[in-house]
Amino acid sequence: MTAPATDFATARRAMIDSQLRPQGVTNVAVLAAMAAIPREAFVPEAAANAAYTDRSISVDGKGAMMPPAPLARLLTAAEPRAGERALVVGAAPAFAAELLRYIGLLVSEDLAAGPFDLILIEGAVEIVPDALTTTIVEGGRIATALIENGVTRLAIGGKLAGVIGWNRFADSEIVPLPGYSRPPVFTF
Repeated sequence: MTAPATDFATARRAMIDSQLRPQGVTNVAVLAAMAAIPREAFVPEAAANAAYTDRSISVDGKGAMMPPAPLARLLTAAEPRAGERALVVGAAPAFAAELLRYIGLLVSEDLAAGPFDLILIEGAVEIVPDALTTTIVEGGRIATALIENGVTRLAIGGKLAGVIGWNRFADSEIVPLPGYSRPPVFTF
């Protein structure tokens, strides 16, 4: 006997009503994008039935896609605007990139295409490399999950006078993005 097919449209609506809205996702454009873009098309086939659960999904040993609610919270806090240029970085950035395209941003997954108004790092990071922070325009934003002292918090960084200032706004369990760890420090 085979398992019944998942009704992805119903699962998508349930995600919006039971995960996103209760966690403060109110940006109309973000909600519309999350309702329109089929997340199941961006996850490995074996994980399609879990596409709308609020958990990370492993992507072919390269890392993980961020759960829907933290991603939507980051996008809401980042206040993406149609016409802005955006960079999406992550182990599986295609879904997040498609959400931003739906909202009307010009999206790249190539750092050389900068400068950018918005950079979304889809994953938890201990450090944000200078290569990213230098490609943000003055007044631009970085959206990510910062790992500090063992705690991961969703955060928006804003560039003012060439410096990134961070607003950390919610603890979250996000899988670390490979390659964004703080270098080890020698101690006695």
